[in-house]
Amino acid sequence: MGQPGDLISEGDKAPEFEAVDDRGNPISLRSLLANGAAVLVFYPGDNTPVCTSQLCAFRDNYAELTALGVTVAGVNAAGVAKHRSFAERHSFPFPLIADIGGEIAKKYGCRAMFGLTKRTVYAITADGVICCARRGNPNPAEIVKALKAAGKASQ
Repeated sequence: MGQPGDLISEGDKAPEFEAVDDRGNPISLRSLLANGAAVLVFYPGDNTPVCTSQLCAFRDNYAELTALGVTVAGVNAAGVAKHRSFAERHSFPFPLIADIGGEIAKKYGCRAMFGLTKRTVYAITADGVICCARRGNPNPAEIVKALKAAGKASQ
């Protein structure tokens, strides 16, 4: 994998992790991949304009993603209570992972200075391989296209 701030290359195995979500439930990469592919949306902060817009885009495309067998999760260093409030405020149908200490972000090359999380989206096939790795705010349609191209989502 490279340095802590480097993207994981497409074709590499996604690192396993264990944490809790915005409801305090245990969550892991393994559990996200239990029914198919997964999308991890790493974002810098709850209740900030760009992060809210990005996660709302995934919320608005959630039905299409789940119809393809894709599980979505947001990842940020905020705690469970802050995530829960953010998720409820915007009706996110997917979990927000409390990456306390930023260990997941570090494993995925999303750790920035001062403990911030770099805005990054990973699409991971059901067998745990990264098929799309993008910095910034890619359109959910781009992520769906990458999953379809990898043959890991329904056509």
